[in-house]
Amino acid sequence: MRIPVLAGALILALSPALAGETPAPEGAKVYFIGLEDGQTVSSPVTIRFGLSGMGVAPAGVDDKPNTGHHHLIINERIEGEELNEPIPADDQHVHFGGGQTETTIELPPGTHTLQLVLADWSHIPHDPPVMSERITVTVK
Repeated sequence: MRIPVLAGALILALSPALAGETPAPEGAKVYFIGLEDGQTVSSPVTIRFGLSGMGVAPAGVDDKPNTGHHHLIINERIEGEELNEPIPADDQHVHFGGGQTETTIELPPGTHTLQLVLADWSHIPHDPPVMSERITVTVK
C-alpha cells in the first residue's frame, strides 16, 4: 500500500517501509556459513549467507511477505536510527539486491569485522532487525 504525502507542491508516494516498519517473523535469523568469529582467512574471502525463518527476494520486490535481501557490513555498525533508514551502498555496506546468498571479496591483511543485515525491498532493515552477530576475522 502506498500513502500519498504532500511535500510542498509535490505529492510523494511513500511506503510504510520508509519508517522501518516491514515486519520480520519471530525467530528469523541471518548468519555466516563456515565463517566464525576469530577465524584467520586468506583474501579473497568467500562468504556464504545463511537465513532461517524468512526467504530471499531481490531488492524492489515488495509483494513477498517475510522476505528480504542480504547486506554485508564491513568494519562498520548499523544501530539506532540507522535501523530505520535505507542501508547506504559503499565499500563498507555491500548490497546483494539480486538475491545473492554468497560473495567473494578482497580484504586487505589485518583484522576486520563483518556482519550480515537482512533488509526489505527498499534496503531498510526489518522490524525487529534481522542481523547476524558481528564477527572478527583476521586476513593474513
